[in-house]
Amino acid sequence: MAGERQRIGFFGGSFNPIHNGHIALARALLGALGLDEVWFVVSPQNPFKVGERLLDDAARMMMVRAALEGEERLRPCDVELGLPRPSYTWNTLCHLARTCPQCDFTLLIGGDNWAGFSRWHNHDDILARYPIAVYPRRGASATAGGGELPEGVTVVDTPLLDISSTEVRRRVGEGLPVGGLVPKAVAEMIRRNGWYAGK
Repeated sequence: MAGERQRIGFFGGSFNPIHNGHIALARALLGALGLDEVWFVVSPQNPFKVGERLLDDAARMMMVRAALEGEERLRPCDVELGLPRPSYTWNTLCHLARTCPQCDFTLLIGGDNWAGFSRWHNHDDILARYPIAVYPRRGASATAGGGELPEGVTVVDTPLLDISSTEVRRRVGEGLPVGGLVPKAVAEMIRRNGWYAGK
């Protein structure tokens, strides 16, 4: 329907590489939060992980697109790849507010990111303008620091999936299979291109 607003989950990350845990989490968040879509916003560089070696932007974007093929309500999003760097979530949200005025964005972040949220660029502005949904991450409590959560911040009870991009890269580097950890199309792209080999 023309003019109907869309509730979009903003799921940012380096996705280095995207794995089945990311996808299962996004599906769970769709239902738990009543979202219309979750956008996988591929980041060129996390300002807090400047030393991290990333596969190039195009390769990670290709994997996200392949992984989400056929997922009707999960969308790859390359908006940050065309914005100034380092990539700040506030700047991206401001850009999306201008270019997608029909969308209402909810920021989806893990408990580990929430624990350091006060260090984010313009974090007070994000809190004031956007709802935030915090999902559990291994080793990080969504309510770290104690006290009440700020208005607009909710903790979502989603499954804690023990898969990480670090583990996928380690297994590839050691010549071990990653079937079951990443979508089949992603596993094939990694194998065919020799990505993460020897890492």
